[in-house]
Amino acid sequence: MLRYHFSNHIVAFSTEREAKNANNPYDGFNITHYTGDDPDHVNRCRRELCKQLGIDLQHLVVPHQVHGTTIAEVSESTLGNTFEGVDALITTLPHTCIGISTADCVPILLYDADSGAIAAIHAGWRGTVARIASKTIDIMTSRYASLPSSIEAVIGPSIGLEAFEVGDEVYEEFRKQGFRMNDIATFMNGKWHIDLWQANSQILQEAGISKTHIQTAARCTYTEYAHFFSARRLGIHSGRIFTGIMKKV
Repeated sequence: MLRYHFSNHIVAFSTEREAKNANNPYDGFNITHYTGDDPDHVNRCRRELCKQLGIDLQHLVVPHQVHGTTIAEVSESTLGNTFEGVDALITTLPHTCIGISTADCVPILLYDADSGAIAAIHAGWRGTVARIASKTIDIMTSRYASLPSSIEAVIGPSIGLEAFEVGDEVYEEFRKQGFRMNDIATFMNGKWHIDLWQANSQILQEAGISKTHIQTAARCTYTEYAHFFSARRLGIHSGRIFTGIMKKV
């Protein structure tokens, strides 16, 4: 498990595969239930993660993501919902792990020490272009009175610049949405490559988060597919890493 440090009151992490056969798309630790893995295997992994976190299964919240920008709050009244079609979660509940599933897309975690709010965000290239991280911060501001200047962020393991080759149409989507292309795009071997880590760092900073408050794991899921699931390597019918955050108190 890859752990991140916010404060002593926060547990934040990304799971790792620990695969014996890296080319087997489901070999390794996978708690995501909607990608075709054996349900018994997924449930065993979920129970193991909950044991490590010291919570019951109801307090492990895994949404069904759809590459959209729907953001949902996990509260006492919504705990236990399936969170269908949700790509970001926010909460102030303690002892409740919220997180998102990825296999090349960018997982982002947020923590506001002042309000006690936490967030987990799924930012594939579509979510990045749509600035889902900024939208999540806006909702934290309106719902919890969070100040962006007090928010800390983690950009977790995801596909890196050299591996993320895109077509001209994807490059154009980023350009049209106002990204600083000189900072996030490189032309290599006749194709554009996009740096999703830098693109999301741009978004977080434009939303008011200090650059010094942004941690980047800088781990490429495509090149390190033995450690992290990669859909570009293994196909969409494969496991997912889970990037989660939980308040201890």
